[in-house]
Amino acid sequence: MGCHSTRHLCRPHLADTATTAGAAADKAAGNKEAKYRQLADSHIFMPVAIESAGTWNHQAVELVQELGGRMTAVTEDTSEATDLFQRLSVALQRGNAVSFHSTFTIE
Repeated sequence: MGCHSTRHLCRPHLADTATTAGAAADKAAGNKEAKYRQLADSHIFMPVAIESAGTWNHQAVELVQELGGRMTAVTEDTSEATDLFQRLSVALQRGNAVSFHSTFTIE
């Protein structure tokens, strides 16, 4: 089950996140793995789950590090992985801002 609420953090994961940082991201990644399990026969699947507060699941971190490393190999720019993390984090923050803004009623 995905969480797309603009008024609160994801309630189905609230109990887990109260005790463990990143629990919602890890649980969402597990749900994605289960949903797309059949892809394993023909594709490499890496679940990417980022909590709205900014915590990433470990596979997402590994994937971005791998992509950044491959980009560095091509461009020889050692900041590729850091730049990619920053771009994705800014995209998350922009999405959060849009969600937060949509909670206001304009009269």
